[in-house]
Amino acid sequence: MLETADEIVALQGLLDRSHAGATSHLRNIVHAGRTLTAEDLAGLLTGMKVLSVATVTAAGEPRISALDGHFLHATWTFSTDAAAAKARHLERRPAVSVAHIDGEELAVFSHGRAEQIFPVDDDFKETLEHWTDYYDSSPLSWGEEVRLYRLRPHWMVGYAADRLEVLSRRGITA
Repeated sequence: MLETADEIVALQGLLDRSHAGATSHLRNIVHAGRTLTAEDLAGLLTGMKVLSVATVTAAGEPRISALDGHFLHATWTFSTDAAAAKARHLERRPAVSVAHIDGEELAVFSHGRAEQIFPVDDDFKETLEHWTDYYDSSPLSWGEEVRLYRLRPHWMVGYAADRLEVLSRRGITA
């Protein structure tokens, strides 16, 4: 868990605003006892998580793909190679939807903008070190032009079928 206290507070604010502004349909599913907090997410989303990342083509058609995701500083980071179609989509149309779904028991849904992380960015070194430590190799060595991204979410909701049970089973104190 790399989140600072300020990042947890900001994430909780985003989660609260997102849930409050959600449709009644979503609020009927993600209600008390099923809503994950910022602290819950920081504890649950350690290590690599498979993300479904939806981008949009030039024709406005949705495309979804699975990517490795790492939740760092209260947001997702992910990577792809510049030769991938999704890299072209993200460069031209950075709006994305990102979901991590763990069976029927846990899910995190986010909408926002993907930003490429460059070596001059403050968090590039830490992000690259995290990924390199996790995989025992630098993601920059995985292809000709691997790109790292962070999600700048403007909407996020965390769901657990039974929040207390999920947290307990995964060794997280509520």
